[in-house]
Amino acid sequence: MSLTMYSASVPAFIRLLGNLRVILEKGAAHAESRKLDAASLTGFRLYPDMFPLTRQVQIATDMVKGAAARLAGQDVPRYEDTETTFAELIARVDKTLAFLGQFRPDQIDGSEGKAIQLKSPRGEMNFTGHDYLQFFVLPNAYFHATTVYNILRHNGVELGKQDFLGRA
Repeated sequence: MSLTMYSASVPAFIRLLGNLRVILEKGAAHAESRKLDAASLTGFRLYPDMFPLTRQVQIATDMVKGAAARLAGQDVPRYEDTETTFAELIARVDKTLAFLGQFRPDQIDGSEGKAIQLKSPRGEMNFTGHDYLQFFVLPNAYFHATTVYNILRHNGVELGKQDFLGRA
């Protein structure tokens, strides 16, 4: 089987978010078992100029839902970005997983050359579908999911590499 735009995107996104969900569950369990204010974890930043855990989850989910929608030629669903608790963050991950589960290979395959344009405060970005997925979405999604892992690990949550990678 060859690598297609669908197989390089949606299954990878689903696995990443499934593993992120487990990491968030472990964060919630850690806070509960140690009688910590969970907001001390969900609001934690690794460095003052970095986003807190909540925003890291929001960006990771935004990256993957936006990619699937754009590559399939659909409108990107908008989330309100109001999550503050582990339960709300897990629900956001679940909502994104449900959205991703609606895509079929034929909706995304063949989008390698599709023009993708993003507008941001830093200006307009233009990609082909391939470059958007490989050089923008995947690195961003993994960066923000890794940062969630690092925030929780830094704060004593018992996580290991296998939590991030998941089980094959």
